[in-house]
Amino acid sequence: MRHRRPRSAANRPALAGSLLLAHPSLRDPNFRHTVVLLSAHDGGGAMGVVLNRPLTRKLGGLGGDFALGPLADVPLFAGGPVRTEQLVLCAWQPQPEQSALQIVFGLDPEKAAELHGQPGVSVRGFLGHAGWSGGQLENELKQKAWVVCPVTPDAMAGDTGEPLWRGLLGGLDHEWRLLADEPDDPEKN
Repeated sequence: MRHRRPRSAANRPALAGSLLLAHPSLRDPNFRHTVVLLSAHDGGGAMGVVLNRPLTRKLGGLGGDFALGPLADVPLFAGGPVRTEQLVLCAWQPQPEQSALQIVFGLDPEKAAELHGQPGVSVRGFLGHAGWSGGQLENELKQKAWVVCPVTPDAMAGDTGEPLWRGLLGGLDHEWRLLADEPDDPEKN
């Protein structure tokens, strides 16, 4: 499914299918230097997963059916501070002929196993998610805590960790590049 940007009730574009890049000044440890892929956004709130907080384990490390199953080698990420015990499976596949990306959230393990291993498909597991109540994300956007960025196949195929955030933010323009590369300690500037 290709994400379109429908209008929300407030006549603003819904951001589902977009990336939120944490502004360099955002100090909240849950979101500092993060890239959030939004799966839902409407008048009732927003939800997504943090793409660049890889954990040092794979899905098989959770045990149970995952231990020896077809998804054992799927990487795990800290998806956000909400319900950190909940597993969210996501997959995406570039659609180069359309310069688009097909994204599927909340897969059941059987469907994820079916997609895993298909050429060009990336499957990831996220423990927890990021969530905003109605109006909360809009307020944070007004305060410039987030930079909205479109999802592109290149963005989803690149680095993980902080290099993903730096690359996406710095790729917007020269000024963002300077802010993304700014050291945390001003004495190292």
